[in-house]
Amino acid sequence: MWFAKSINSVLSEFRVDQASGLSESDAKARLVKYGSNKLQGKKTRNIFRMFIAQLQDWLIYVLLVAVVITLFMGEFTDATIIVLVIITNAVLGLIQEVRAGKAIEALQGMSVPKALVRRDGVVEEVDSERIVPGDILILEAGRFIAADIRLIESVNLQIDESALTGESVPSDKDASVISDDPNMPLGDRTNSSFMSSLVTRGRGLGVVVETGMNSEVGKIANLIITGKKSKTPLEIRLNSLGKTLGLLAIGICLLIFIITMLQGRNIADMFLMSVSLAVAAIPEGLAAIVAVVLSIGVTSMSKKNAIIRKLPAVETLGSVNIICSDKTGTLTQNKMTVTTYFNLEGRGYMERGKNNAVSDDIRLLAKAMILCSDATLENGHGTGDPTEIALLVFGDDLGMDRKTLNRENHRVGELSFDSGRKLMSTLHVEHENFTVYTKGAIGNLLKISTHILKNGEVVPLNESYRNQILNAAENMANGALRTLGVAYKPADSPDESSQTEKNLIFAGFVGMIDPPRPEVKLSIQLAKTAGITTIMITGDHMTEKDFIDRIAGYRVFARVSPEHKVKIVGALKSLGNVVSMTGDGVNDAPSLYAADIGIAMGITGTDVARGASDMILTDDNFATIVSAIEQGRNIYNNIKKSVVFLLTCNLGEVISVLVTLLIGWEAPLIATQLLWINLLTDSFPAVALGMGPGNPDIMREKPRNAKESFFSGGATIHMILGGSLIGALTIAAFWFGYYEHGYSPFDHSAPKTTVEYARTMAFMVLVVCQLFYSLALRNSSKSIFRIGIFSNKYLTGAILLGVLLQLIVIGIPAVQSAFHLQMLDLRGWGIVIFLGLIPLSLDEFIKIFIRLHHKKIKTATP
Repeated sequence: MWFAKSINSVLSEFRVDQASGLSESDAKARLVKYGSNKLQGKKTRNIFRMFIAQLQDWLIYVLLVAVVITLFMGEFTDATIIVLVIITNAVLGLIQEVRAGKAIEALQGMSVPKALVRRDGVVEEVDSERIVPGDILILEAGRFIAADIRLIESVNLQIDESALTGESVPSDKDASVISDDPNMPLGDRTNSSFMSSLVTRGRGLGVVVETGMNSEVGKIANLIITGKKSKTPLEIRLNSLGKTLGLLAIGICLLIFIITMLQGRNIADMFLMSVSLAVAAIPEGLAAIVAVVLSIGVTSMSKKNAIIRKLPAVETLGSVNIICSDKTGTLTQNKMTVTTYFNLEGRGYMERGKNNAVSDDIRLLAKAMILCSDATLENGHGTGDPTEIALLVFGDDLGMDRKTLNRENHRVGELSFDSGRKLMSTLHVEHENFTVYTKGAIGNLLKISTHILKNGEVVPLNESYRNQILNAAENMANGALRTLGVAYKPADSPDESSQTEKNLIFAGFVGMIDPPRPEVKLSIQLAKTAGITTIMITGDHMTEKDFIDRIAGYRVFARVSPEHKVKIVGALKSLGNVVSMTGDGVNDAPSLYAADIGIAMGITGTDVARGASDMILTDDNFATIVSAIEQGRNIYNNIKKSVVFLLTCNLGEVISVLVTLLIGWEAPLIATQLLWINLLTDSFPAVALGMGPGNPDIMREKPRNAKESFFSGGATIHMILGGSLIGALTIAAFWFGYYEHGYSPFDHSAPKTTVEYARTMAFMVLVVCQLFYSLALRNSSKSIFRIGIFSNKYLTGAILLGVLLQLIVIGIPAVQSAFHLQMLDLRGWGIVIFLGLIPLSLDEFIKIFIRLHHKKIKTATP
């Protein structure tokens, strides 16, 4: 019942000093004693359960039924092979799931919430998991509270505790209140707050009283542990495609089974063939491969400073055609520096790192800037808003002692900054005298100022002085400087909050520069080449008329409020654009939600902004946004290549079996051979294509239409032509196997050895066609020689592995016998290689005409 105890009592029980906090050594010891400050999630499945889950698929059930039937019919070898194929496929699925899971865990670990804590007298930002009982937490608007706390200081503090109490409005907090009701509900504990609550206004300090599973949230942890992982739109579309193809395949298999029965073929063989054909026709590996490619892709993106929080964002990134970016910290270096100042004495300039000699009026201006600030700066390390940190450095460069200044000017009240007023005010007591200091936008300050400081004297603020200030501010703004003014006034008492921002004395203003990032120019140019428009949004310096009609012509929006951001996003989206929006503050959350891709800043961003975003930039850099779009495009394209490859291979298998059976031939492939190809040999190149290095020219292409079909851009024709060709070549190889031994496939008196040899030819040609054809799918127009045959090391490895597996099947007598294969002669190997290279060679030939067509279009375009 910490809420029923006084502040001093709570601090005493935790053996902590409010001014200095815990020592690092004490914090480490308490972390060992109390454990990490995190909630226990759902227990992860063990390997065995994950393996069993791989078998919980209706296709696997069909295969298991086939195993039972083959055993009943005495076909023990076939049954054994089917079981081995099922187990191998499940093991591969297990490996993929484990790998994907580790990738996701790594991403979650990179986005652990942070907390501001005072240790050894210094304010520092630490992972929330390192918070321990007794820590002094610094509370500021936009931060989630990392643990249960007893407040020890509060100024205009409001906290949203809806996640815990259900209250829809933020609760007012008062650290001085002590409750005498031991059964007081959580929502009424005004001197306390709890893990997962959000500071919406004001500031405060709190001492941590409970962490982890001992917190109030921890007691009901099961209510907030997330449930099943949702699928991306791409996965949903592919699952739907798989089901459609499955129904089509079942219909074809039933048709084949009926036809072959009428032809008088062996029922057991035809049953197995029908089952195998169903497996061949249905791309059951699609979802798993997409999940693996996505997880590997987003892990790669995280290494390049872009953390994807929501997987659908990867798909959407490829369609982004507008980037709305904040100026400060994203397009600029976020290294704000005061370079100049102005008051009625004139304009002065700063020299960084030197003790600048200035008048008493300028020292008063700097004093106001220092006191009216929530930032900290110790030993070159600052916390808080970069602008406020720059003002502290401004004071240091004037030789001012900030520690003494803060100690002698105790803050007793404040009005926090908000985007509507564009002002922040603090009330201080110095030698029993009260003074209000207000800083903010110059125009807003002038509206509430009645006097001005001139050469140490307070004089009325007339129109001449007002114009002098505005002209000086405009000159600074024209020089790419950000301006910030300050005013003050004596106060009679601390109880005049309604009169705080009235009748002020304007003291002056400073100009700050935030240099542009050197890589931004090239990134904006790259985005332009890729068909992406960059729009700069800044609050540094909008009319409503014809807004939506004219918005397409704007590239810079200034003096923008959070409400304006939402309106900008809505207007751009209404014109059919796919919009990304950056943000870092609490008030940016609505625009981040409204955008197609919400991008939060990882360094300066608040917890609220990060929570509302689809992607987090760990370096707050505009260039990372463009890089992420490039990576997102390549990930999507790689997934598309994997899917097209699988479906092309499946179509080739279906055509080869369906055509031969309908014309009265023996099946060119038996059940176990089809299973081997579809569940093992095809999978490795498909995954490898998804892990390719991507197209270096992807940013020369225009953004993908968000409504575009997954199989647009010639993918459907590619699949049909490729699958038909592979199927035809497989049939040709089957025919040649008969022909080489002096028989025809129509001759049902051919010896068993001849049929097996012909099937071996078909088996090898089908696999070799597929393996070589995967090289062609890396790019839709470039030659494999220009790309580099070995440019995708994973694909090279997959092809070599596929060839090795085929050599094992055909070369080891026991395995060869189990699959009913024979070793090919030299002529047979020559035919296999010749036919196997035809799909790749033909694709290369077609690409010549594609390149000529592209060149013709490019030449014709003015």
